[in-house]
This record gives sequence, structure tokens and C-alpha cells, in this order.
Amino acid sequence: MLLIISFYELRSQDSTLHPTILPAFGYSLQTNWAAAVNYNLGFYTGKIHDSNHKISSINTSLTYTLNKQILFPFQSNIWSKNNNYNFSTDLRYLQYPSVTYGLGPRSSLDNGYNLNYNYLKLHQTVSKYISSHFYGGLGFYYDHYWNIEQVDKPFNTKTSFERYGYTPSEKAVGLAASLLYDSRLNSITPTSGMYGKITYRPNFTFLGSDNNWSSILIEARKYIHLSEKSKNVLALWSYNWLTLSGKPPYLFLPSTGWDDMYNTGRGYIQGRYRGKNMLYFESEYRFGITANGKIGGVVFANAQSFSKDIKSELSVIAPGYGAGLRFKINKHTGTNVCIDYAFGTDGSNGIFVNLGEVF
Repeated sequence: MLLIISFYELRSQDSTLHPTILPAFGYSLQTNWAAAVNYNLGFYTGKIHDSNHKISSINTSLTYTLNKQILFPFQSNIWSKNNNYNFSTDLRYLQYPSVTYGLGPRSSLDNGYNLNYNYLKLHQTVSKYISSHFYGGLGFYYDHYWNIEQVDKPFNTKTSFERYGYTPSEKAVGLAASLLYDSRLNSITPTSGMYGKITYRPNFTFLGSDNNWSSILIEARKYIHLSEKSKNVLALWSYNWLTLSGKPPYLFLPSTGWDDMYNTGRGYIQGRYRGKNMLYFESEYRFGITANGKIGGVVFANAQSFSKDIKSELSVIAPGYGAGLRFKINKHTGTNVCIDYAFGTDGSNGIFVNLGEVF
């Protein structure tokens, strides 16, 4: 989104609840002009004055775009009392015309064409405390694409989707096993600590998946104060999505901007690159502009690499870079509206907006 209409930092009689509602409209590369209502809730399940208790969050929104897209995500990250358990839920529905450019890192912008589809996602994970910020988790993952239609595809030429294996629907159902390390106290606007997660996902036909395949996601984030006298933060993010076995359906392959928060690859349209394996790294320097902390800025750079098959081409890197502004809209949770302008290769550029930090 580009232009924020207004926001409301809602007051609650319970001081442990800190909701924010944000009506907005604007423009992005993948949506065209769009209107949205965003809701963010930060709260504590333990004592509010316990400095070691992590803040829980719920994020949801409803978006409609001129590309006739409907987006309805519901995501929650709940910490139990004393941080003994973490409950992570990712539920979303998309009616989502979008663009695909083919497989591998050498795909061209000229190869892009539209895909129409509906998408339902339900991921639920429960993690238990092991020791010193470490958690072990088990989950159930269900994903279903249907009404998949190739629109304005190249004439008299097989698309990469067709060569890979086109079907009008794709379904993946499986389990998840994860190891989580999280020393951040505030996941909405992290200013210190570290986050790391390894998630192994095997999908099985006996659970309803179209075929058997497995993947692993290895993610790490680190937040560093370069000076004890400054609140400025250097944030680092590594996101690596790898196919271990089998053949994932086309829309389940790793792709630009298809992490859980749609944030990888600022500088490129969502879906710009796609392959069996994805390596990604980003760094961002966050600094204050006003003395009261209500306005800040960032500069950032990222690099992504995809392989068309499991053994080649990860050496081809697509860089991105940019800068942006941060507007604090909830002083209790530190929630920011993030407005960035980013550049990629081959003339790719655009505006990228988030409610809460990008990572």
C-alpha cells in the first residue's frame, strides 16, 4: 500500500491488550491499486511488568485490489504464561490473479504471464520450551490451490508450468517438525535478540496430498545495536527454502515474496523467481529520525538465488536494495507502518508496504 488513510490505536480497559486498526489504500507491484483494513493486536498472557515475558500478537487484514484479488490472512503467535509454549497459526484465503515468469534464476520479464487461482492455507504448530530460548515443535500443514488457470500465456509455446506439470488444482498435506530459538521479546518490532527456526515438512498422499515430497526451511534473524548509546539497529535475515525429496507441485516451489509474510525480495514483484531451491539473505539498518521515536528510516539490501533443478544455478544472484520510512502507530507494541522503495535488476522497482517490521 502507498497511501495510509488513517489509523486508530484502540484503548482497552485491560492494559495488557494493545490493538491497532489501520484502514488504508495504495499501490504495489503485485496488487495494482488496493483498499485494505489491517488489524494488529499485541498482548501479554503473563504479568505485563515481567521483563522476560514475550509479547503475543495477532495480525489480520482484508484487502481487495483492482487486479480483482482478495486477500484474507489471519496469523497469530501466542506465548503461554512463563513462555512455556508457543502456538503459531497461519490461516489465509486468497483469490489471487498473479504473474509467473518461469523456473530458475535466468527467467526473463518478457516471459511473464498471468495465473488465476484460489488458495486456502492452514498451518498450525505447537512448540514446547526445551531450555534457554529453545523450543521443539510439531505441526499440521494443509495447502490447497484450485481453479488454476493460465491467462494470456505465450501463443503456440509450452509454458514452464506445462513443461513442469500443469494441473488445475494442487494440494499438499503434511506434518511439520521444527526446532525454534527465539530470544526476542517483541516479534512485532524486534530491537535485540535472535530468531532461528528449522522446519522439516514431509507431505503424504495418505493424508490427502497430491504426491509425496518434502522440504526444509532454515531461517535466522539477528538484531544488533552497533553502539550502546544508540537505539539504531542492524537487522540481518537469512531465509533458505530447499526441496529435499520428490517433486513439489509448481505453485509450492520456493518463490520470490512467498515467505509467510510475503516480504522476501524487495525490489521484485512477487513470483519473479521460482525454483526447487532458494537461498536468501538481507540486511537492514534501522535508525531514528525524530527525537520522540515516532518517525524513523531504513536502508537495506538483499540477494536471492534460485535453482531450476536441485544441482545447478544457485550461483546466479539477483540483488535488491532500497530505503524507506517508519511511522510508529502504537507506542505499546512499537508497531510501525513501513513504506519502502526498492530496486532490483532489469529495471525492476516499486513500493513495498508493511504493518510491522519486514523481519
